[in-house]
Amino acid sequence: MRYTKGHTVGSGTSSSGRDALSSARRAAPAALAASGRAAASEARAPQASPPGASSSSASTRPRGRPKGPFTQHRRLDTLRALLQRHPKGLTIYELARELDVTPRSMRRYLAEVRRDLDLVSTTSKPGGTRLWRLAPGEAPRRVEVRRTQAYALLAARRLFEPMRGSTLYEEIDLAAQQLLGVARRPGRGPNAGVADARLEERFLYLPFAPKDYAAHTEALDDLFQAVADLRPLSCRYRRAKDGREDKVVIHPYAMVLYKDAIYCVGLHAGRGEIRTFLLDRMRDTECATTERFDLPADFRVEDYFQGTFGIWSGGASTHVVIDFSAKVADFVRTRKVHPSQVIEELQGGGVRLSLDIGDMTELTSWVLGFGETARVLEPADLVTRVKKELEQAVANYEADPEDRPKVKKSRSS
Repeated sequence: MRYTKGHTVGSGTSSSGRDALSSARRAAPAALAASGRAAASEARAPQASPPGASSSSASTRPRGRPKGPFTQHRRLDTLRALLQRHPKGLTIYELARELDVTPRSMRRYLAEVRRDLDLVSTTSKPGGTRLWRLAPGEAPRRVEVRRTQAYALLAARRLFEPMRGSTLYEEIDLAAQQLLGVARRPGRGPNAGVADARLEERFLYLPFAPKDYAAHTEALDDLFQAVADLRPLSCRYRRAKDGREDKVVIHPYAMVLYKDAIYCVGLHAGRGEIRTFLLDRMRDTECATTERFDLPADFRVEDYFQGTFGIWSGGASTHVVIDFSAKVADFVRTRKVHPSQVIEELQGGGVRLSLDIGDMTELTSWVLGFGETARVLEPADLVTRVKKELEQAVANYEADPEDRPKVKKSRSS
């Protein structure tokens, strides 16, 4: 890989959202080589058992393409990375040996992937050995990244911790490893000679309370593929109000990481309404393979979120006024919690926050978090909400300790 003015991170030509996601994998052939044999083994078609072979092993061997939305995507990446390392091309037998398949399986594989990957078959001389290589159009693109830019991007990598265990997270992690290679190179100018300053460990984004999506990795991958490729997503969705599940088809327009939870903004195909869906409530997800939908030209994901105060769209806004004491005035001044906010100085060092907001559910909890340092002035119904919450909180502490709920005993105890 060549480095020009800035250090370069390579990526491959893409034709879909999935190929865009895998730019890091195409840029890291060394990392791909370690997993190439496993991915290629998944890609093999089942072979007939030789005479005398045990029928039990043949019956337990999985048939057909392995499950998962990124199977074909990984197979293409593995072959592309291999051919990028050998620009002059490889024979069928060399490819088969590298990918740990038989030449017969390799021929079938090449016939299949040529529909998605631009390959060229050439010979060095008439009657010579036939070589397979990437067409010029499949040559990797290059993106220049300076050392400071790499550090800035690495600082946000923990933003994706809730996705750990998913294929999407693995792709992001590969990109992070590429950026680490840039960040650890010696600096220039005043920083000349400073190598591996480990700034990526000292310049971090720390999620507030990240969710664990280890049990939802397949749903996460299905959702991302549906968003990237504009494909309908079917799933069973659990309703928040009563816990019932509905079979729904969603046209997912956007995927949003909000307060370290994953949401999807999309069209509820059955009702013709744009809604926001929480990944936690999805199960039995399936991304369509033959259908696509059009993204509305006027869609803006920002229209469905109201700053710090959650998910909301449509309807009238309410004018809110809150006074904060001098103890927290500096904190309030330095926060942008809503696009409409206006901050005014008060005598005594406090501040007054005014904003226009649609749904006040999360605003109530936010105000209560300031305790005695915040006071809602308007609207009246928000004042009532906060007072009721505070009264209930006091009542919890005035209750008889004997009335506290008992801890359930575990089965093992």
